[in-house]
Amino acid sequence: MDIQSTVDKEREFAQPRRIGFLLIDGFALLSYAAAVEPLRAANLLAGRKLYDVRELPADGAIASSSSGAQVRASAHVGEHVDYDLMLVVAGGDPVAFVSRRVSRWLQHLDRRGVVLGGISGGPVVLASAGVMAGRRMTVHWEHRALVGNVAPTAIIERSRYVIDQGRLTCAGGTAALDMMHAMILGDHGADFARSVVDWFLHTEVQPSGGPQRSEPAKRWDTRNSVLLAALHAMEDHIADPLELAQIASIAGVGPRQLNRLFNRRFGVGVIARYRALRLEKAHALLLRSSLPVAEVASATGFASATHFSRRFREQYGSSPSGARSR
Repeated sequence: MDIQSTVDKEREFAQPRRIGFLLIDGFALLSYAAAVEPLRAANLLAGRKLYDVRELPADGAIASSSSGAQVRASAHVGEHVDYDLMLVVAGGDPVAFVSRRVSRWLQHLDRRGVVLGGISGGPVVLASAGVMAGRRMTVHWEHRALVGNVAPTAIIERSRYVIDQGRLTCAGGTAALDMMHAMILGDHGADFARSVVDWFLHTEVQPSGGPQRSEPAKRWDTRNSVLLAALHAMEDHIADPLELAQIASIAGVGPRQLNRLFNRRFGVGVIARYRALRLEKAHALLLRSSLPVAEVASATGFASATHFSRRFREQYGSSPSGARSR
């Protein structure tokens, strides 16, 4: 029996799943395409509509991607449609998106039992709407430091995608293709899901817990397991810095030995390298987000804006506001 016959037989009386894409201006086109195109391919391969897809620009009739490509609305925020899944796609500066109307509507969908999802910066929008409390989630590594500020009880993972308690969150990019494969597999079985990813020549589907970035050994140019364990712990605790003793304990060595290893590899001790790492993240937030300086300081673990500004000037030779204006 071919794939189409299998799908038709198993879901002969089922209605198409209604899936909405809530698009925030500045969304990454690749992330959106990697999520929506598998649904189009599934309809094509099945020979009928398995997924009824609607596009909902958050701000009017058209949503503009970060590359300037535009997507027209096929539905609108607030309309009464019995969605099965609503996916929020955002990028760039998701914290800058503030809409009580959208937040209230997402809360309304949550109360109605609609599955909610976020792609790339979309999980930040969900967290800001207050619908991620106590849920496992992931987000693009660039936005990870922001989530703790808006959803302190969310359980943030470094995974490519996470499916948990009526929530689908994805780091974006090609990881969205992997997440949609998992969803289609659950809906229509392994053979049909494989036919969809094969359609896109995506022969190596990545697991949900796969890494978002290249191997730490390559990024840090070291294969020393102690250094990698310490650096990984630092990256996991940007907003809530660890003490030297805690980092050493995680790395499995004493503080003095860890300091010696850091000085040998980086030319500075553990705490100095940790502070530089947090300042690098702060610099990226200043350039890529509209967060006030005080909130950037908080998101990167500095006790006050004054302390943050002093350390920032030492590393970059200008004030945080000066770096942003340039």
